[in-house]
Amino acid sequence: MASQHPATPGRIVAIGGAEDRTSDLEVLKQVFALAPEGNSEVAVIATASRIPDEVLPDYEAAFSRLGASRVHSLSLRDRRQAADADTIRMIEQSGVIFFTGGDQLRLTNVLGGSETMKAIRNRQREGAVVAGTSAGAAAMPGTMIYNGAAADALRKGAVNLTFGLGLVEDMVIDSHFLERGRFTRLMEVGASNPEYLGVGLGEDAAVIIHPHGILEAIGPGHVIIIDSRDLASSNIAELSVGEPVAVENMILHALVSGHGFDVEARRYLVADELSAILAEGR
Repeated sequence: MASQHPATPGRIVAIGGAEDRTSDLEVLKQVFALAPEGNSEVAVIATASRIPDEVLPDYEAAFSRLGASRVHSLSLRDRRQAADADTIRMIEQSGVIFFTGGDQLRLTNVLGGSETMKAIRNRQREGAVVAGTSAGAAAMPGTMIYNGAAADALRKGAVNLTFGLGLVEDMVIDSHFLERGRFTRLMEVGASNPEYLGVGLGEDAAVIIHPHGILEAIGPGHVIIIDSRDLASSNIAELSVGEPVAVENMILHALVSGHGFDVEARRYLVADELSAILAEGR
């Protein structure tokens, strides 16, 4: 008789890009450790990449080093391939599903509404970990950034938003955040959409998204949180496109590995607080 207890949803991991794939594999090691017990198969989806034949062997080697019993390398260049029964079967067998970097619009265009994407969502609900790096991380929310200058994006209309994959709600994720100076991108998003939490991921840094909106920073880099929910004022509604935006009381946090954030409570969690919450199984 089937169990009456629903499976615990798998974790989602967003990585800022340029994660170590050849040395200590610190971030990828923690991704792999989140796989359901007894399932060490990994599906790597390189749809976002222009050079899947160069990218996929690196991840195949890295996850094999970590103990993967099998790595399914999937480039999925069009929607026909995203509906392929063999592809869906590989997703259904995998305990880790990983999106590479590249162009997040290519990822949403090929996978959005596809049978492969439905299978990924089902696997995550059943306990598989779903992770993505760079564009693969930026595409995870229901709303994603797909363009915007890094140097001076705090201007009305400077950041383009569109629908993402919908794996994460209530936040917008940006990658290569510190290295490419993308602070003003998430500030512009926060000024126009204060309900969204901005999550800026540094390179070789990541955030684990636990149930109930608990974020956990991992890796040697920084995770930056930009919280605009208590924004006091902004002139953005009065501006013409391209004019500079003013904001009052936008809050910034910098998380390091082992620290966290409670999205619902909008509260920073130091290491001891985060450990206690995760130990409770929240």
